[in-house]
Amino acid sequence: MDLVLRVPHMPRAGETMLGQSLSQVPGGKGGNQAVSCARQGAAVSLLSCVGEDAYADQLLAGLVADHIDVQHVQRSARDATGVAVISVDDSAQNQIVVVPGANLRLQVTEQVLRPLLQDAAYVVLQFETPLEEVDQALRSARAEGCKTVLNPSPVQPLPDAWWPRIDVLVVNEAEAAQLSGSPVDSPKSAARAARWLQAKGVGQVVVTLGSQGAVCCDQAADGAEAAAHWHRAPQVQAVDTTAAGDTFLGALTVQLAAGAKLDEATQWAIRAAAICVTRAGAQPSIPFHAEVATRTEASLWSPV
Repeated sequence: MDLVLRVPHMPRAGETMLGQSLSQVPGGKGGNQAVSCARQGAAVSLLSCVGEDAYADQLLAGLVADHIDVQHVQRSARDATGVAVISVDDSAQNQIVVVPGANLRLQVTEQVLRPLLQDAAYVVLQFETPLEEVDQALRSARAEGCKTVLNPSPVQPLPDAWWPRIDVLVVNEAEAAQLSGSPVDSPKSAARAARWLQAKGVGQVVVTLGSQGAVCCDQAADGAEAAAHWHRAPQVQAVDTTAAGDTFLGALTVQLAAGAKLDEATQWAIRAAAICVTRAGAQPSIPFHAEVATRTEASLWSPV
Protein backbone atom coordinates (compact mmCIF):
# COMPACT_ATOMS: atom_id res chain seq x y z
CA MET A 1 0.00 0.00 0.00
CA ASP A 2 1.26 3.51 -0.84
CA LEU A 3 1.04 6.31 1.72
CA VAL A 4 1.51 9.42 -0.40
CA LEU A 5 2.62 12.75 1.05
CA ARG A 6 2.27 15.86 -1.11
CA VAL A 7 4.98 18.36 -0.18
CA PRO A 8 6.10 21.69 -1.68
CA HIS A 9 9.68 20.41 -1.93
CA MET A 10 11.68 17.49 -0.60
CA PRO A 11 12.67 18.18 3.02
CA ARG A 12 16.34 18.72 3.69
CA ALA A 13 18.17 16.96 6.52
CA GLY A 14 16.84 18.30 9.81
CA GLU A 15 13.97 20.22 8.19
CA THR A 16 10.39 19.99 9.45
CA MET A 17 7.70 21.09 7.01
CA LEU A 18 3.95 21.12 6.68
CA GLY A 19 2.66 18.61 4.16
CA GLN A 20 -0.13 19.51 1.75
CA SER A 21 -2.00 16.20 1.94
CA LEU A 22 -1.74 12.53 2.87
CA SER A 23 -3.49 9.83 0.85
CA GLN A 24 -3.65 6.05 0.82
CA VAL A 25 -3.37 4.57 -2.67
CA PRO A 26 -3.00 0.97 -3.94
CA GLY A 27 0.56 0.39 -5.12
CA GLY A 28 3.62 -1.82 -4.85
CA LYS A 29 5.87 -2.67 -7.80
CA GLY A 30 4.49 -6.14 -8.42
CA GLY A 31 0.90 -4.98 -8.10
CA ASN A 32 1.46 -1.94 -10.29
CA GLN A 33 3.13 -4.00 -12.99
CA ALA A 34 0.34 -6.57 -12.88
CA VAL A 35 -2.27 -3.82 -13.22
CA SER A 36 -0.39 -2.28 -16.14
CA CYS A 37 -0.26 -5.63 -17.95
CA ALA A 38 -3.94 -6.29 -17.26
CA ARG A 39 -5.07 -2.86 -18.45
CA GLN A 40 -3.10 -3.41 -21.64
CA GLY A 41 -5.22 -6.49 -22.29
CA ALA A 42 -3.13 -9.37 -20.95
CA ALA A 43 -4.36 -12.25 -18.82
CA VAL A 44 -2.37 -11.83 -15.60
CA SER A 45 -1.68 -13.98 -12.55
CA LEU A 46 0.09 -12.41 -9.57
CA LEU A 47 2.38 -14.27 -7.19
CA SER A 48 3.14 -12.25 -4.06
CA CYS A 49 2.66 -12.20 -0.30
CA VAL A 50 0.54 -9.83 1.79
CA GLY A 51 -0.46 -9.69 5.43
CA GLU A 52 -3.77 -10.56 7.01
CA ASP A 53 -4.88 -6.97 7.42
CA ALA A 54 -7.12 -4.31 5.95
CA TYR A 55 -4.45 -3.09 3.52
CA ALA A 56 -4.22 -6.57 2.03
CA ASP A 57 -7.98 -6.83 1.65
CA GLN A 58 -8.10 -3.47 -0.16
CA LEU A 59 -5.20 -4.35 -2.45
CA LEU A 60 -6.62 -7.73 -3.40
CA ALA A 61 -10.06 -6.27 -4.08
CA GLY A 62 -8.52 -3.73 -6.44
CA LEU A 63 -6.54 -6.38 -8.30
CA VAL A 64 -9.63 -8.55 -8.73
CA ALA A 65 -11.48 -5.52 -10.11
CA ASP A 66 -8.76 -5.37 -12.79
CA HIS A 67 -9.42 -9.05 -13.60
CA ILE A 68 -6.08 -10.21 -12.18
CA ASP A 69 -5.84 -13.79 -10.90
CA VAL A 70 -4.88 -13.52 -7.21
CA GLN A 71 -5.46 -17.12 -6.15
CA HIS A 72 -1.68 -17.61 -5.79
CA VAL A 73 -1.17 -14.55 -3.58
CA GLN A 74 0.11 -15.82 -0.23
CA ARG A 75 -0.88 -14.33 3.14
CA SER A 76 1.32 -14.04 6.21
CA ALA A 77 0.00 -13.90 9.76
CA ARG A 78 3.44 -12.81 11.01
CA ASP A 79 3.97 -9.61 9.05
CA ALA A 80 1.92 -6.65 7.91
CA THR A 81 1.33 -5.91 4.25
CA GLY A 82 4.21 -4.03 2.66
CA VAL A 83 3.99 -0.25 2.67
CA ALA A 84 5.69 2.47 0.63
CA VAL A 85 5.91 5.99 2.03
CA ILE A 86 6.09 8.31 -0.97
CA SER A 87 6.79 12.04 -0.96
CA VAL A 88 5.71 13.87 -4.13
CA ASP A 89 6.75 17.50 -4.56
CA ASP A 90 5.33 20.34 -6.63
CA SER A 91 7.51 19.40 -9.60
CA ALA A 92 6.06 15.84 -9.56
CA GLN A 93 9.34 14.27 -8.45
CA ASN A 94 9.21 11.66 -5.73
CA GLN A 95 11.17 9.98 -2.98
CA ILE A 96 10.12 6.50 -1.90
CA VAL A 97 10.88 4.44 1.20
CA VAL A 98 9.61 0.85 1.11
CA VAL A 99 8.93 -1.27 4.19
CA PRO A 100 8.62 -4.75 2.62
CA GLY A 101 6.72 -6.43 5.43
CA ALA A 102 5.02 -9.60 4.20
CA ASN A 103 6.75 -9.31 0.81
CA LEU A 104 9.77 -10.94 2.44
CA ARG A 105 7.68 -13.98 3.40
CA LEU A 106 6.99 -14.94 -0.22
CA GLN A 107 7.83 -18.58 -0.90
CA VAL A 108 8.43 -19.58 -4.51
CA THR A 109 8.72 -23.30 -5.25
CA GLU A 110 8.48 -25.35 -8.41
CA GLN A 111 5.13 -26.66 -7.17
CA VAL A 112 3.83 -23.10 -6.82
CA LEU A 113 5.24 -21.96 -10.15
CA ARG A 114 4.41 -24.90 -12.40
CA PRO A 115 0.67 -24.21 -12.84
CA LEU A 116 1.39 -20.50 -13.37
CA LEU A 117 4.08 -21.05 -15.99
CA GLN A 118 2.26 -23.64 -18.09
CA ASP A 119 0.20 -21.01 -19.89
CA ALA A 120 2.50 -18.00 -19.46
CA ALA A 121 4.39 -16.33 -22.29
CA TYR A 122 6.26 -13.83 -20.09
CA VAL A 123 7.23 -13.71 -16.42
CA VAL A 124 7.78 -10.25 -14.90
CA LEU A 125 10.03 -9.97 -11.84
CA GLN A 126 11.25 -7.22 -9.52
CA PHE A 127 13.25 -6.88 -6.32
CA GLU A 128 10.63 -6.00 -3.68
CA THR A 129 10.62 -9.75 -2.99
CA PRO A 130 13.53 -11.89 -1.71
CA LEU A 131 16.31 -12.47 -4.23
CA GLU A 132 16.31 -16.23 -3.66
CA GLU A 133 12.66 -16.33 -4.73
CA VAL A 134 13.43 -14.26 -7.82
CA ASP A 135 16.25 -16.69 -8.60
CA GLN A 136 13.87 -19.65 -8.37
CA ALA A 137 11.38 -17.92 -10.65
CA LEU A 138 14.10 -17.17 -13.23
CA ARG A 139 15.24 -20.79 -13.20
CA SER A 140 11.73 -22.19 -13.48
CA ALA A 141 10.70 -19.76 -16.20
CA ARG A 142 13.71 -20.72 -18.30
CA ALA A 143 12.99 -24.41 -17.78
CA GLU A 144 9.38 -23.93 -18.91
CA GLY A 145 10.34 -21.85 -21.96
CA CYS A 146 8.86 -18.58 -20.68
CA LYS A 147 10.45 -15.23 -21.50
CA THR A 148 11.64 -13.29 -18.47
CA VAL A 149 11.43 -9.54 -17.85
CA LEU A 150 13.39 -8.22 -14.88
CA ASN A 151 13.13 -4.81 -13.26
CA PRO A 152 15.91 -4.95 -10.61
CA SER A 153 14.39 -2.35 -8.32
CA PRO A 154 15.20 -1.58 -5.54
CA VAL A 155 18.54 -2.16 -7.26
CA GLN A 156 20.97 -4.76 -5.92
CA PRO A 157 24.00 -6.45 -7.51
CA LEU A 158 23.05 -9.42 -9.68
CA PRO A 159 24.86 -12.76 -9.45
CA ASP A 160 26.72 -13.56 -12.68
CA ALA A 161 24.65 -16.70 -13.20
CA TRP A 162 21.49 -14.59 -13.51
CA TRP A 163 22.39 -12.51 -16.55
CA PRO A 164 21.84 -15.19 -19.25
CA ARG A 165 18.43 -16.02 -17.75
CA ILE A 166 17.12 -12.49 -18.35
CA ASP A 167 15.46 -11.99 -21.72
CA VAL A 168 14.48 -8.34 -21.14
CA LEU A 169 16.09 -6.04 -18.55
CA VAL A 170 14.30 -2.76 -17.81
CA VAL A 171 16.15 -0.21 -15.66
CA ASN A 172 16.10 3.53 -15.04
CA GLU A 173 19.18 5.77 -15.18
CA ALA A 174 20.17 5.22 -11.55
CA GLU A 175 19.76 1.45 -11.77
CA ALA A 176 21.69 1.27 -15.04
CA ALA A 177 24.51 3.30 -13.51
CA GLN A 178 24.71 1.17 -10.39
CA LEU A 179 24.66 -2.12 -12.28
CA SER A 180 27.17 -1.05 -14.94
CA GLY A 181 29.43 1.00 -12.67
CA SER A 182 29.35 3.97 -15.06
CA PRO A 183 27.42 7.27 -14.89
CA VAL A 184 24.20 7.37 -16.92
CA ASP A 185 23.13 10.94 -17.59
CA SER A 186 22.38 11.01 -21.32
CA PRO A 187 21.05 8.78 -24.10
CA LYS A 188 24.62 7.98 -25.20
CA SER A 189 25.71 6.92 -21.73
CA ALA A 190 22.48 4.92 -21.40
CA ALA A 191 23.33 3.09 -24.62
CA ARG A 192 26.84 2.34 -23.32
CA ALA A 193 25.40 0.94 -20.10
CA ALA A 194 22.86 -1.13 -22.05
CA ARG A 195 25.59 -2.67 -24.21
CA TRP A 196 27.65 -3.42 -21.09
CA LEU A 197 24.66 -5.21 -19.58
CA GLN A 198 24.14 -7.18 -22.78
CA ALA A 199 27.78 -8.22 -22.70
CA LYS A 200 27.01 -9.89 -19.36
CA GLY A 201 24.50 -12.12 -21.15
CA VAL A 202 21.18 -10.24 -21.05
CA GLY A 203 19.01 -10.41 -24.17
CA GLN A 204 17.30 -7.02 -24.66
CA VAL A 205 17.86 -3.94 -22.48
CA VAL A 206 15.72 -0.83 -22.04
CA VAL A 207 16.97 2.15 -20.03
CA THR A 208 14.21 4.59 -19.12
CA LEU A 209 15.19 8.26 -18.97
CA GLY A 210 12.17 9.94 -17.41
CA SER A 211 10.98 12.92 -19.44
CA GLN A 212 13.68 12.21 -22.04
CA GLY A 213 12.08 8.91 -23.04
CA ALA A 214 14.03 5.65 -23.21
CA VAL A 215 16.95 3.94 -24.91
CA CYS A 216 16.38 0.38 -26.10
CA CYS A 217 19.12 -2.01 -27.13
CA ASP A 218 18.07 -5.05 -29.12
CA GLN A 219 19.94 -8.31 -29.45
CA ALA A 220 22.72 -8.16 -32.03
CA ALA A 221 23.71 -10.65 -34.67
CA ASP A 222 26.85 -12.62 -33.85
CA GLY A 223 29.87 -10.36 -33.76
CA ALA A 224 27.94 -7.14 -34.37
CA GLU A 225 27.42 -4.28 -31.94
CA ALA A 226 23.89 -4.15 -30.60
CA ALA A 227 21.75 -1.42 -32.17
CA ALA A 228 20.63 1.15 -29.60
CA HIS A 229 17.84 3.63 -30.31
CA TRP A 230 16.77 6.66 -28.28
CA HIS A 231 12.99 7.17 -28.30
CA ARG A 232 11.80 10.60 -27.14
CA ALA A 233 8.88 11.07 -24.77
CA PRO A 234 6.00 13.44 -25.56
CA GLN A 235 5.99 16.60 -23.49
CA VAL A 236 3.30 16.53 -20.81
CA GLN A 237 2.51 18.33 -17.56
CA ALA A 238 3.54 15.79 -14.94
CA VAL A 239 1.54 15.47 -11.73
CA ASP A 240 2.97 12.29 -10.18
CA THR A 241 5.69 10.02 -11.59
CA THR A 242 5.33 7.25 -8.99
CA ALA A 243 3.96 4.53 -11.30
CA ALA A 244 5.62 5.67 -14.53
CA GLY A 245 8.24 2.93 -14.55
CA ASP A 246 5.78 0.18 -13.67
CA THR A 247 3.33 1.41 -16.30
CA PHE A 248 6.13 1.44 -18.87
CA LEU A 249 7.23 -2.08 -17.99
CA GLY A 250 3.74 -3.55 -18.18
CA ALA A 251 2.95 -1.89 -21.49
CA LEU A 252 6.32 -2.95 -22.95
CA THR A 253 5.85 -6.56 -21.87
CA VAL A 254 2.35 -6.90 -23.31
CA GLN A 255 3.48 -5.43 -26.62
CA LEU A 256 6.41 -7.85 -26.81
CA ALA A 257 4.11 -10.75 -25.96
CA ALA A 258 1.85 -9.66 -28.83
CA GLY A 259 4.78 -9.89 -31.25
CA ALA A 260 5.92 -6.26 -31.44
CA LYS A 261 9.56 -5.45 -32.12
CA LEU A 262 11.50 -3.89 -29.24
CA ASP A 263 11.44 -0.42 -30.84
CA GLU A 264 7.67 -0.60 -31.36
CA ALA A 265 7.08 -1.86 -27.84
CA THR A 266 9.27 0.91 -26.41
CA GLN A 267 7.36 3.62 -28.29
CA TRP A 268 4.04 2.26 -27.02
CA ALA A 269 5.31 2.00 -23.45
CA ILE A 270 6.55 5.60 -23.53
CA ARG A 271 3.07 6.76 -24.54
CA ALA A 272 1.52 4.76 -21.71
CA ALA A 273 3.92 6.25 -19.16
CA ALA A 274 3.26 9.75 -20.52
CA ILE A 275 -0.44 9.32 -19.73
CA CYS A 276 0.32 7.87 -16.31
CA VAL A 277 2.39 10.83 -15.06
CA THR A 278 -0.46 13.27 -15.72
CA ARG A 279 -2.51 11.62 -12.94
CA ALA A 280 -2.08 11.23 -9.20
CA GLY A 281 -1.51 7.94 -7.42
CA ALA A 282 0.07 4.67 -8.46
CA GLN A 283 -2.53 2.16 -9.68
CA PRO A 284 -5.24 4.81 -10.29
CA SER A 285 -2.90 6.53 -12.76
CA ILE A 286 -2.18 3.49 -14.95
CA PRO A 287 -3.89 3.80 -18.37
CA PHE A 288 -5.87 1.26 -20.36
CA HIS A 289 -4.93 0.02 -23.83
CA ALA A 290 -7.64 2.10 -25.50
CA GLU A 291 -6.28 5.28 -23.92
CA VAL A 292 -2.77 4.62 -25.21
CA ALA A 293 -4.14 3.82 -28.66
CA THR A 294 -5.64 7.31 -28.90
CA ARG A 295 -2.25 9.00 -28.56
CA THR A 296 -1.17 10.19 -32.00
CA GLU A 297 2.19 11.85 -31.29
CA ALA A 298 4.82 11.20 -33.91
CA SER A 299 7.42 8.72 -32.68
CA LEU A 300 10.79 10.49 -32.65
CA TRP A 301 13.86 8.32 -32.36
CA SER A 302 17.50 8.23 -33.36
CA PRO A 303 20.39 5.77 -33.14
CA VAL A 304 22.82 6.25 -30.25
